[in-house]
Amino acid sequence: MSAHIQINGVTKRFGAVEAIGGMSLAIAHNEFVTVVGSSGCGKTTLLSIVAGLTAPSGGRVLVDGVPVTGPGRDRGVVFQQFTLLPWLSAQGNVEFALADEPISGAERAESARRHLALVGLQGFEDAFPAQLSGGMQQRVAIARSLSYRPRILLMDEPFGALDALTRRDMQRLLTRIWEQHRMTVLMITHDIEEALITSDRVVVMTPRPGRVAGVVEVPLPRPRSIDMIDDPGFRRLHHRVLHLVQPGLDARPEA
Repeated sequence: MSAHIQINGVTKRFGAVEAIGGMSLAIAHNEFVTVVGSSGCGKTTLLSIVAGLTAPSGGRVLVDGVPVTGPGRDRGVVFQQFTLLPWLSAQGNVEFALADEPISGAERAESARRHLALVGLQGFEDAFPAQLSGGMQQRVAIARSLSYRPRILLMDEPFGALDALTRRDMQRLLTRIWEQHRMTVLMITHDIEEALITSDRVVVMTPRPGRVAGVVEVPLPRPRSIDMIDDPGFRRLHHRVLHLVQPGLDARPEA
């Protein structure tokens, strides 16, 4: 299976601080990969490098064999903060992302409506960000990132600012979209349960400087839900990831 994203020996330094220390990882086409690790291990920096928003100090990232040298329309990015333009409606925020596309105004409007419907916001096209809940604002942000049909979706703690119930709803939404409209997803999260519910593989990073501490395959059947967390197979995977994140924990026998 050919790699869609190839991270080759990436390092990143901020002055005397080495945030990432020679990290390598291959992500296949249409694969859903999450990255977890302790705070400050370089997860967000890694995502920023893949997005082309930050240049590595060493090594390189390739997408389909082509080095990443800056942002590109092939990569959509969703951040923890919703980053919506407050003076534009939900419809206007999505249309704004399509401003450079070679399509007519009517086609932009239709695409925006279609993608808002995809994330369950039909009927809220004319609402402004201040009139929407946090979960709804993040839905708009996801619709905006999907509207120009990127082949890769990069997500940095996209549900971290949401309450627990809304977070679960958004996890279901994301996995449904990914299952229906396959694309390559690289998501940063600190939530191990979220990682196991959404992804094909969980990559654990070491404390700074960040490297790959281990990779856990997630063979759980899809569709998945939070109800799985009491399943023995889920608990074993959770235990394995947790001990990669915190290797000093006392060992316990797996169920």
